[in-house]
Amino acid sequence: MRATFLVLCTTCLFATAAAAQQPGRPPQLTPEEQAARAAAREAEMKAPRPIDAVESLWIEELTWMEIRDAIQAGNTTALILTGGVESNGPHLASGKHNYSNRLMGPSVAAALGDALIAPLVTLEPGNPSRPVLLGNTGPMVSQDTYIAWLTDMGDSLRGMGFTEVYFLGDSGGNGRGMQAAADALNERYNGDPTRFHHVPEFYNHHLVRQYIQETLGIPEQMEYTASQGSDGIHEELSIASIMSVIDPTAIRFDQRVKAGRASINGVSLEPLSETQELGRKLIAFRTRITVDAIQALRDGATRPASR
Repeated sequence: MRATFLVLCTTCLFATAAAAQQPGRPPQLTPEEQAARAAAREAEMKAPRPIDAVESLWIEELTWMEIRDAIQAGNTTALILTGGVESNGPHLASGKHNYSNRLMGPSVAAALGDALIAPLVTLEPGNPSRPVLLGNTGPMVSQDTYIAWLTDMGDSLRGMGFTEVYFLGDSGGNGRGMQAAADALNERYNGDPTRFHHVPEFYNHHLVRQYIQETLGIPEQMEYTASQGSDGIHEELSIASIMSVIDPTAIRFDQRVKAGRASINGVSLEPLSETQELGRKLIAFRTRITVDAIQALRDGATRPASR
C-alpha cells in the first residue's frame, strides 16, 4: 500500500510540473508586469488614428478607432433596428423589412445627428420548431432567443460607451421582444450610464397608408389598419416604394412590367422614378414620426399623438 501511495504522489507531482510547463500557456506575470501591460493597453486605446476616418453611420462599416472617436465626439446614441423574413406574395423579396431598415436607419440617425446604427437584426421571433406551410413564413428564432439576443446587443453597446439605445422594429411581431430587452437592461443598470427604449412609433405603417391616401391623394385600395389591400396579397404601395429606392429588383420591377403586373392595390408602379420619389417621401415621413417620439423620450414629455 505504501509503495502504491508513493507512486501516486510521484505521478501527481510530475503531472503538476508538466502542466505548469505546457507550451502555449501564458506565463504568470508579476504585479509590475501586469501594470506595465495595462498601461500599454491604455496608451493603445488612446492612440490617434494613423489614417483619415471614413464617413458612415453603420457601426459595422467603421474601424474600432473610428467608433471610439465618434463616441468621444458626442455620437452616444445607438439604434438597433429589427426586421424579419416572411412571405410577401409573388413580387417582394422575403426580407422586405430588412430592405426598409437599410434606408430607415441612416435616415433616422442623420436626423438625430448623434446616432450610429448597430448591425441589423434580420430575423424575427416565433416558433422555429412548428411545421408551417410552404411560403407561409421565413426562418425565425424563439422568443427567448430573440429577447436574449437583443438584450446582449444592448448590453454590448452600453459597454462601448453609448448612453442611449433605441430599439426600432419594422415588423409587428418584434415589439414584445424589444420592450422586454429594454425593460431588462433598464432594471439591470438603472440608467448607469445608459438608458434603453423601445420606440413603437417606428412601426407606423397605418399612418403611412393614411398619409398616402389623404395627404398625397394617391387612391390606394387598402384600409389603414389592414395587412393586405385589394390585390389580396401581403404587399402595399408604401413598402414597395421604399424598397424600390434601394433596389428595384427587390420588388421585381422589370419582371412585373414584362408580365403586366407593375401595380399594387390599384396604383401603378410605373414609371419607376415616380415610385422611387414616393419612397423617399415616405422615408422622410416615417423619420419625422420616429424622431419626434425619440425627442419626447429625451425630454421626458408625453409622446406625440398619432397623426
